[in-house]
Amino acid sequence: MFKNKIIRWSTLAMLLAILTYFFVETFQSNTASSAGTLNENITAEEHTAEIELQRKQKDELFRTSEESPIEEKATFHGLHYYEPSLAHRVVATLTPYEGAEKELKISYTDGTSDTYERLAYADFTVNGSAQRLLLLKNESVISVLFRDQTSGEETYGGGRYIDIPVEEMQNNSLIIDFNKAYNPYCAYAPDFACPLPPAENTLTVAIAAGEKYVEEKH
Repeated sequence: MFKNKIIRWSTLAMLLAILTYFFVETFQSNTASSAGTLNENITAEEHTAEIELQRKQKDELFRTSEESPIEEKATFHGLHYYEPSLAHRVVATLTPYEGAEKELKISYTDGTSDTYERLAYADFTVNGSAQRLLLLKNESVISVLFRDQTSGEETYGGGRYIDIPVEEMQNNSLIIDFNKAYNPYCAYAPDFACPLPPAENTLTVAIAAGEKYVEEKH
């Protein structure tokens, strides 16, 4: 049983970030004007181009990489996604976690567990509804583990993840782009054990953004 820690996809995500850096710099005309300022201003066209490029690169990695959870690579035609939506790129207000129990044991699908750090609560509005998520820290990455009203229907029932570099937090604010939500490796290969989102991270709305899950096609 392979442990599918968040850092596994985070490593691939970092590679994608490097590959897309110059693309984004070229086509984003509204980047942050100074250090410590969130890049909130991005056009729908710029956002769509960035997301589609990242997805293309991820599909290629899943098709060719030894780290891929896809077993039948010869018949793999790409993952399934919602259309990019700028409405699902939200600015969250952060409340640092100040409780006594900073460590949180996260259960895995194989019955084991791992220790994460409670980092902050993220409050935001999506689909016109106020929502809150507990942000966790794992190996220098902000781990957003969540379920929503698409879980078990159009997306993986065990929940989805978003990885965000810690340095993207600015002045107790953070951009959470649900278009980057992805399924854990165990959705595609049962030999992987994947972390389960904490119960409090079940959103009351449907997040129709990011990676879908079509079991019979993988």
